Amino acid sequence: MRFKFDRLRVLVTGGAGFLGSHLCERLLEAGDEVLCVDNFYTGALANIETLRTHPRFELMRHDVTFPLYVEVDRIFNLACPASPVHYQHDPVQTTKTSVHGAINMLGLAKRLNARILQASTSEVYGDPHVHPQTEQYWGNVNPIGIRSCYDEGKRCAETLFFDYHRQHKLEIKVARIFNTYGPRMHPDDGRVVSNLIVQALQGKPITVYGDGRQTRSFCYVDDLIGGLMKLMSSDAALTGPVNLGNPVEYSISQLAEIIVELCNSDSEIVFKPLPADDPMQRCPDITQARDKLDWQPTVALRDGLLATIDYFKTRLPAN
Repeated sequence: MRFKFDRLRVLVTGGAGFLGSHLCERLLEAGDEVLCVDNFYTGALANIETLRTHPRFELMRHDVTFPLYVEVDRIFNLACPASPVHYQHDPVQTTKTSVHGAINMLGLAKRLNARILQASTSEVYGDPHVHPQTEQYWGNVNPIGIRSCYDEGKRCAETLFFDYHRQHKLEIKVARIFNTYGPRMHPDDGRVVSNLIVQALQGKPITVYGDGRQTRSFCYVDDLIGGLMKLMSSDAALTGPVNLGNPVEYSISQLAEIIVELCNSDSEIVFKPLPADDPMQRCPDITQARDKLDWQPTVALRDGLLATIDYFKTRLPAN
């Protein structure tokens, strides 16, 4: 237990979202004070319901595209819709959240001389020509496609972070987050894990886009949050970007078959056309995270999926 004067006051933007709520929980367990900021565009009060009575937890409804004036020691900038369904619904606002949100949070960090972490994404690599993806790879991104609001918004946010670091000597951390799953995912977020689990539990056809041979790596949320915590607490010289994800690769067809089995479902797997700009491969090289953070995922896919399936069973209406 930390003494009161040792506690950090930590701002988490997007704190009521999937990742943000787990991060708030972990920070409270570590003894910090947490200011959770969310505009509830994709976040949910249910995600933080058990935290709201905690004496070191504070909730503020706010949109990061507008300036924020608070006093904190550290900032985790997670605010941005992260699933294609959500970020493509209002692509202009998605870009504003990534870019204006970064500007506002960096400005706050600069005023407070606070360390700040950007939750970036593997989407900055686009449809990669390098596999697995290392942090040195610049990516292959369509700047005018339907996913560009998210991909290019996050790329611009990284630019801003490193310019603030070079120009203003701000302490920054940039995490490139690969596919993450677990409890508190939104059932309608359009991500592959949640889509397949919901369809399997409801006995609906399992939708696989393309021929199912495209690959992804899947990191359980507890592992990912541990990586974010370690990166934020690492030596100031380690700015990143640092890949955080699971380097074990699965095809989408393999994932679908595993989920059908674990759900004990009779759902049939059906194939539909691949959406525009959907990458064929996505897998992190986590050498840097292993070497500099002593971090790597420990939760096996089947174990993480079982926990996620149990969560969705409590959230979906009975058939």
